[in-house]
Amino acid sequence: MRGILQLWIKPHWSTPGPEQLELDPTLPVLYVLPRQSYTDRLVLEHVCRQKGLPDIRPLALGDHWLGDNLVYLERPSRRGLSRRSPRLTQAWEVLQARPQDDLQVVPVSLFWGRAPGREHSVMQLITVDSWSVVGRLRRLLRVIIHGRQLYMQWGQPLRLREVLGAQQLQQKGAAYAINKSSRLLGLYFRRVRTQVLGPDLSHRRTLVKGLLQSPRVKTAIETQVQQHGISEQKAYHQAERYALEIASNVSYPVIRLLDRFLNWLWNRLYDGVKVHHLERLKDQAGQHTVVYVPCHRSHIDYLLLSYVLFEHGLMTPHIAAGINLDMPVIGPLLRRGGAFFMRRSFRDNPLYSAVFNEYLYTLFDRGHPVEYFIEGGRSRTGRTLAPRPGMLAMTLRAALRGTQKPLVMVPVYIGYEHVLEGRTYLGELQGQEKRKESPLDLFRVLNSLRKDFGQVNVTFGEPLHLERFMQAHYPQWRQYDKHAERPDWLQQAVPELGHELAVRINQSASLNPVALVALALLASPHRALEESVLVAHMQTLVQLQRQAPLSPDIVLPEGTAEAWLSKAEKMDIIERVAHPMGDIIRVNESQGVLLTWYRNNVLHLFALPGLIAYLFMNQRQHSQDRLQTQVELLYPVLQNELFLPWQTDQLTPVVQQMIQVMCNNGLLVGHEHQRLRRPPGQTQGMMQLRLLGQLVQPALERGYLLLALLDRAGSNVLTRDMLVEQAQALAHRLAILQGLNAPEYFDARLFRGLIEAMIKQQLLNQDDTGYLSYDAPLRRLIHAGRNLFDPRLRHSILQLAWTTPVPHNSETQAD
Repeated sequence: MRGILQLWIKPHWSTPGPEQLELDPTLPVLYVLPRQSYTDRLVLEHVCRQKGLPDIRPLALGDHWLGDNLVYLERPSRRGLSRRSPRLTQAWEVLQARPQDDLQVVPVSLFWGRAPGREHSVMQLITVDSWSVVGRLRRLLRVIIHGRQLYMQWGQPLRLREVLGAQQLQQKGAAYAINKSSRLLGLYFRRVRTQVLGPDLSHRRTLVKGLLQSPRVKTAIETQVQQHGISEQKAYHQAERYALEIASNVSYPVIRLLDRFLNWLWNRLYDGVKVHHLERLKDQAGQHTVVYVPCHRSHIDYLLLSYVLFEHGLMTPHIAAGINLDMPVIGPLLRRGGAFFMRRSFRDNPLYSAVFNEYLYTLFDRGHPVEYFIEGGRSRTGRTLAPRPGMLAMTLRAALRGTQKPLVMVPVYIGYEHVLEGRTYLGELQGQEKRKESPLDLFRVLNSLRKDFGQVNVTFGEPLHLERFMQAHYPQWRQYDKHAERPDWLQQAVPELGHELAVRINQSASLNPVALVALALLASPHRALEESVLVAHMQTLVQLQRQAPLSPDIVLPEGTAEAWLSKAEKMDIIERVAHPMGDIIRVNESQGVLLTWYRNNVLHLFALPGLIAYLFMNQRQHSQDRLQTQVELLYPVLQNELFLPWQTDQLTPVVQQMIQVMCNNGLLVGHEHQRLRRPPGQTQGMMQLRLLGQLVQPALERGYLLLALLDRAGSNVLTRDMLVEQAQALAHRLAILQGLNAPEYFDARLFRGLIEAMIKQQLLNQDDTGYLSYDAPLRRLIHAGRNLFDPRLRHSILQLAWTTPVPHNSETQAD
């Protein structure tokens, strides 16, 4: 058996692996397996020998021999499984007698196959990693079937003295220590099993039957019968069709097939997939029901995230997918890979809504990980889009009903150096009509497998514990009627939750070479820079994030600025123009518009330094107090659009730190009397300051354009829709006059978000009829904006605003 195992098995693991164990060489090692298994012992011996870890051998503490340094937490007995291991018992008794000694315990879990259990499934006897003791035939079958996909989970060493100190051990005795350590190890192994395998799956038919028997769906069926005058049987079958249309049908063989395909695909497409901050997720997975909320940049996002989780020893999630993806061949494959399907809107279909809500609640309640995109569709502009309320509202309602494990929401940032749908996005950014979403888009782009798609970064952000979030913002939230479809707090809580998740996604951004080149070149007047200037500015951008990061989770590129530039050249997004006085780097004309997509991925990282820089564009100096006041006045324009993490009243220390970092990097010059100046005219510092300031100019222009329209029309004259329509038309006209080839400049969603932010900041008020009013605070902002821009640009904006016809508010006239 030992020879067969060494030839056939191929164990793999995620961090920490055997190489990362922080073993103390002065202490003996005691390995712990969750249950007695001869096969697992042989595998452990093989890996320890292969990786240079202490062998499994007789263990001595002083003059006491404990037998092998391997403990089985569960051992067979006539009455079943006994949790008290004789060897662990003996170890504690020796430690009680010898206070100077200690042991380091290394728990190890082995999973022969990664399929979740099926309730009442006969096939799990062979295909599923089970906790029951196996016979020789099953052991042999398990090795043959799953030996090439054996997964091992290594726990960090734990000193037994950390479980119970010498003094406590003397007071409470070895029996107490044995019970405590066995309980802790048992809890650890259960959590690892849940983390890797997830909870047992119901058969799809069983799950659907359970949904239809739930009180909420039964009530919805009765309502359908009464409102539409149909028979109860017809309404029941309608609900059943909805449930079958929605529910996933997870298949472990399909997941394995997808894993192998994706492993080949990533290696073919990308230089690598780098994963960051996964350890914080592993701490949560065994104890909570995990809800993954990634940003949505590409069709490949959901495949990529599932692949990363599976490869790192976590159960793949059930993924919410649009019903448009449920097509022949593709739909069944995705469904078996964990996708469940939803219609784009079901507000007018109460029966469908009840079935879908109950299905989602069932997943949460049983502890299945779930994944959905809070932005709805893919971001064509590269920005994080405003979160959609639907899935968030259903998640909150599920939390209100109560689930077996608390819900934790994990934001995920996915950063591409080259997005697969680049050509499609390029057309849409150039004004072509948006194409209908289809998974076939993914297959259309796979014909470019020979291209260099660079690297992908997957970063797990700070988890949001839903119950803690609600308790902090709405302390009385659980006192509302659990049967109410829409509690009073829901309308306000959903956008707040969505905004917080979007902020946490942005706080996990990765800065890559393509984004750095885009940030620099697109800020230059003619989309071209001397190579030396470009290299220096990329270095400065990285230094700003290294010395004053948006958050500790930001991922910075490795290597030198010259290497980043070389990488961007290889990806054919820039061109080098040779010149005797030094090469010039310019944007590849065919890729220029698409570069805005990569820039927008990380624009939020430089919003604050960009705003500070812009305030020096048309003024040579500021006092620190005045600069702080100006930043606080203009910050809300950027905060909502870019999902920035600070509230206005939190800005003072953040701005002071950023000013100091900008001074340290030659972007500002400090003078006496707390005054700050920009660098002299033609210096590199001044050039970089201008490049930095240009990053936020489009957003500030949109804000001033909106203010100019409000000033022109007056209070109580425009509705929100009127203002968005006028602002979009004027921004489009201004873009043409300025020669801007950037359709996102006049994106209506950006104006809607800005108006929403102004209402939230109480700069604008909206009455019951929908008209917008304002008073002194907004007028002060309008006045401040007049000194912000270059006079020619300010004149262009005001001229456009004042030539716009002003609609008449009939109600105001009647008054």
